[in-house]
Order: sequence, then structure tokens, then C-alpha cells
Amino acid sequence: MALVLGVDSSTQSCKVVVVDTATGSVVRTGRASHPDGTSVDPEAWWHALQAAITDAGGIDDVDAWSIGGQQHGMVALDAAGNVVRDALLWNDTRSAGAASDVIAEFGASVLASRTGLVPVASFTITKLRWLRDAEPDNASRVAAVALPHDWLTWRLRGFGPENPVLDELVTDRSDASGTGYWNPFTGEYDRELLIAALGHDAVLPRVLGPSESVTDAAGRRVAPGAGDNAGAALGLGAGPGDVVVSIGTSGTVCAISRTPLSDPTGTVAGFADASGNFLPLVATLNAARVLDVTAALLGVSHAEFSDLALEAPAGAGGLSLLPYFEGERTPNLPDATASLSGMTLASTTRPNLARAAVEGMLRGLGAGLDALRDLGIPLERALLIGGGAQSEAVRRIAPEVLGLPVEVPEPGEYVAIGAARQAASVLG
Repeated sequence: MALVLGVDSSTQSCKVVVVDTATGSVVRTGRASHPDGTSVDPEAWWHALQAAITDAGGIDDVDAWSIGGQQHGMVALDAAGNVVRDALLWNDTRSAGAASDVIAEFGASVLASRTGLVPVASFTITKLRWLRDAEPDNASRVAAVALPHDWLTWRLRGFGPENPVLDELVTDRSDASGTGYWNPFTGEYDRELLIAALGHDAVLPRVLGPSESVTDAAGRRVAPGAGDNAGAALGLGAGPGDVVVSIGTSGTVCAISRTPLSDPTGTVAGFADASGNFLPLVATLNAARVLDVTAALLGVSHAEFSDLALEAPAGAGGLSLLPYFEGERTPNLPDATASLSGMTLASTTRPNLARAAVEGMLRGLGAGLDALRDLGIPLERALLIGGGAQSEAVRRIAPEVLGLPVEVPEPGEYVAIGAARQAASVLG
């Protein structure tokens, strides 16, 4: 029996699964929390990873491992392997102005053609540009730039300030494709864009192919790892024709494509996936929190909220919620606010408000599906995951709004499971 270990180092926590490769079953699990905030000391992730592995029964009997993690976060290292400053996470928006500067310098269509992306505050390139402009002394110290999963892989392999071999940093196509300075069409880093962002060149993690591996200090096989969305798609077994709709704090819509894509409007990010294909993705800021805030307004539990929504007819009697409570990323309206329209004495009821919240949230995700269709990506089935997918109202209303058959897989740690599947694959 061979055991493999998969990790999901997400924004909120670190989850670990140990999987029996003979049966595919999860035999042990572990978990540890991450600190809140959009700027975090990566050492907190390292301590959480060690705690989660211990909680899962350790790594000594494992034959291979892989780490999936939150995308885009900037981990800047100096020549001695020390972290230069707290990592800026994907949801840190202080680099929004830097994104505009990069676009003004190169042009949105040029950037899309070179990287598959039009920069927004989430992407690493904008965080490096912010660092160059806002903290030039820190920027000058940067000798290497990694992402959260790259850095954790490096540490767990036995590197760090005590063994600072920066050339041993490795990553995968999916996470490299979210930096804004990697070209999915050529599979190479775009050094000109990196230098334009940071102000000078730096060591970047070697991009491993889906079947490549390295080893850790104990000789175990280490798979490339993946960004969280690519890890989830791998864990779900998604293939061409599938679209994964994740309803968490934020929402994501991603599909499997055999060819790389670029969208000069910036609506669709042309990421790579963890299997050798591509993962065009649309992100929204307002997802499960739309349900949370409306349930709280109505003073009901999530189960009661679902029942209320299902009492109302499709279209909520004309009541319509535009759910931009946190501004919005797709469309790119960071200063937008939510609005409720179509209110009459007849339509303004508790069931209609609950239904309007569900439909409004799903319409936002449905716009992501439309953007994928506009790029010629065939969509045949939606896989609904995340906390919001556990709502009976969401599951029943989603096919009407999304215009696709919907399947809801059993709840699971799909990013960690995807990483474990990747680890199993490098064992051959």
C-alpha cells in the first residue's frame, strides 16, 4: 500500500489528506488555522502546515506529497532565504493603482497576448509593482519571488533561511499562470514584465510539468503542486465540457480548455491547469456572503432561508437584487454597491427577497459562464462546489439561471485531494 499526502494551504486554513493510492480513499486528515488579514507572515503558513501534518498522523509513512495553495500571493525572499516582508494575499487590493500603471505602460491587449491576463490587484505582478513604488528599500532586497505553494514546497523539502538554495524553488503551470509574468502560450517567464514590475530581475521558481517531480530531504517524491482552482478541478476529475462553479466567500467559474486563451477585456483569466490543459477562469467577489447577509437581514437560519427562497416563484415576483455588496471584480466595479429593484407592495415579501438573493448571486456567476461561452469554450455540465452549494435553494435554482445541468459533488477537500492525486501520479 502506497500512501500520498495532499495539502490545501488556503486563505483561511491548511488542510491535509493522506490517501491510499490502491483504493483512492482518504485514510487520515489534518487541519490548522491561518491568521486573518490580507497581509500575512508566511511563517504562519509554515507553522500551520507542520501542525496540520502532525494532526494527520505525520509524513514518515508517506511515499509522495504535493501542496496546493491560494494563488497570486507575493512571497518575496532575500538572498539569504529570508522573507523580506509580509506576503500580500490575492485579496489585498492596495495594488489596484499599480495594476492600472502596468496596463497603461504595456496595454491590456498586449498583456493578454503575452500572459493570458489583464492585471488586476489580485495578481502577483501588481503586488511587485506596488512594492517597487511604495517600499523601494524592500524591493531592492528581493532576490527571489515565490507564491504560497512554491514557498511551502521549498520549506517542506528542507530549504529556508538555514539552507537558502533559491534555485531549488519550484512551481507548476497553474500557479505560474496567475503571476502576470508567465506566458501560457510559450511556457516561459516574461522577464521584461517581471523587471517592469519589480525594478530588477530575480530568481523565479522552476516550472515543473504535470508529470515532473523533485525530492525532499528524505528522498520522497514531491509533485509540482497547484494553485487552488487547478487543484480543485483535478480533485473533482473535471474535463473538457465541465465548468466548475465554486460558491465560497468569493465565487469562481472555471472550465477546462485544451488550448490557451486570452481575453483582452480581462473578464476571463487565461490560467493553465494542473494536467497540461488550460483553466480559463472568471472570479466574482460576491458569492456566499450574499446569502449570509440576506439571511441575517431576514433573521433566519440558512436552512430557513433556503425554504423561503423555494416558496417564491422564479423571478421573485419581479424583485431583483444586484448583489455588489463588496464592489465587484467581474464586472470590474470595485466601488459599486448593491441595489434592490422591482419593489411593489405585492413583490416585497420575505420569500421573494430570499429568492432574489439566490438568483442575483447565481446571475453574477452566470455572467462568468457567458464570458467563457463567448470565447468558444463548450460547456455541458456545471459542477457546483463550495459552502453555498450546500443550500437546497441554490442547487434547485442553479440549473434555471446557469442554463446547464448541475451536479453537486459530495462535500470534500477537493484542492487537497487534487494535490494527493498529483502526488500519486508522480509515483507512476
